Amino acid sequence: MSSIKLTRKFKSSTLPESLSIRLHRAISWLKSAEKQEGNLDMKFISLWISFNACYAVDINGLNSKPEKAKLREFTSSLVQFDKTRLYNLFWEKFSGPVKVLIENRFVFEKFWEYTRGESDDYQVAFNKSITQATNCLSKQNIEGLLEVVLERLYTLRNQLIHGGATYNSKLNRSQLRDACNIMQLLVPIIIEIMLENWNRDWGVIAYPVVK
Repeated sequence: MSSIKLTRKFKSSTLPESLSIRLHRAISWLKSAEKQEGNLDMKFISLWISFNACYAVDINGLNSKPEKAKLREFTSSLVQFDKTRLYNLFWEKFSGPVKVLIENRFVFEKFWEYTRGESDDYQVAFNKSITQATNCLSKQNIEGLLEVVLERLYTLRNQLIHGGATYNSKLNRSQLRDACNIMQLLVPIIIEIMLENWNRDWGVIAYPVVK
């Protein structure tokens, strides 16, 4: 679903203030991503911010909870509310960008730990992760598959946001292209699920509007 259709659906909905702000921000960054077709770096960053706007919660209240744990709680809620759309997305795209991204070692965090000399091997864990993703799809374990995919996307996010990649680099085009192809389909589904389940407590936004 495009940002235009989501905006119409958003405007026709009556939402709690915190969720309204959250989704307004998410849709605004989705619009930004749609304008970045020729710039994969900025498109991915815009898509990630849109995604992050959906799940980020009150920082002070969750200082002891790692980012990945918060993300896991969020995806668990998404699957609880709508397994079908998420499964259909991954079923359609698994043989394309999803599979390619999962099998790309450059977005596997343990590969970089191995490269930095922090571990002796990464290949066993890498192969296990690929097998896990395939098994999750065959067993319709969307939460498990989503976790594997988001771990890859999160590694790519860290590379860009923390200055671990050159702007418009020739070295990371394939993983950025696959990531953008996945996220430009996944993020609108997430926003739509949240719109439809507006009465669920999606958390207190970390940076509320202060007038």
